[in-house]
Amino acid sequence: MRQRPRGDDRGILDPGRLRRQVRFRRRLPAAALRPYVEHYWLIDWALTEPHEQRLVPHPAVNVVFHGNDDAPETAEVSGVATQLFSITLHGVGRATGVQFRPGGFRPFWRRPVAELTGRRRPLAALGLPVPPGRRGAGTDDERCRRLDDLLAGWSPAPDPVAAEVITLAEEIRTDRDVLRVDDFARRHGVSTRQLQRLFLDHVGIGPKWVIRRYRLQEAIERATAGPPDWAALAADLGYADQAHLAREFRAVTGVSPAAYARSLA
Repeated sequence: MRQRPRGDDRGILDPGRLRRQVRFRRRLPAAALRPYVEHYWLIDWALTEPHEQRLVPHPAVNVVFHGNDDAPETAEVSGVATQLFSITLHGVGRATGVQFRPGGFRPFWRRPVAELTGRRRPLAALGLPVPPGRRGAGTDDERCRRLDDLLAGWSPAPDPVAAEVITLAEEIRTDRDVLRVDDFARRHGVSTRQLQRLFLDHVGIGPKWVIRRYRLQEAIERATAGPPDWAALAADLGYADQAHLAREFRAVTGVSPAAYARSLA
């Protein structure tokens, strides 16, 4: 079990600019929640000009509490987003969020997670109890304790199938040799169709999409560190060739790999 939150920037476009504009940090949840929750994330800002932030979403559900000083706090659930996500921050405000592990929201909600894919819904509409009060107020420790209490109150149901899917998704994320769904299914003794059903039900999207998204996020992170050898990177991440990587990169981010790398200079 993790002892500290992830330190990478995967999914964040131009992470350096993000950190210049806002205070961004990750925190781990209480130990009992770590099988389901990747991390909590906290952002605070005081901006003189609006800041647009773009993200290449993870295959994960997020619960987000968002508030500006001049408006009430909102609470929503964001299913797996299949498109580039963009948000514009302004004024003085804060966001406090839960990023679940892929498959980790299913034991709390107990419904097929594919019902949420590509959608953002008010938290109250999902039938999960939300005690009154602002989750974004107070110190980091206070904000995280409120999230711990909230999730514990949802009483996640023990689910060995969910635990299996969480493990499978983690293997896809960390094992770069996982490039094809049929090979991955054979490795685990299930059919491709079974694997597809498991991921749709518990993660909210199919395993092919999860594989491609994790590899693309790695390509983006590598580009952030400095212009790489794109042909070598494409081969390393299992793309057919450099053109294949460039097409997928542009389709998701809206810019070519080279243009993205130049924009960071």
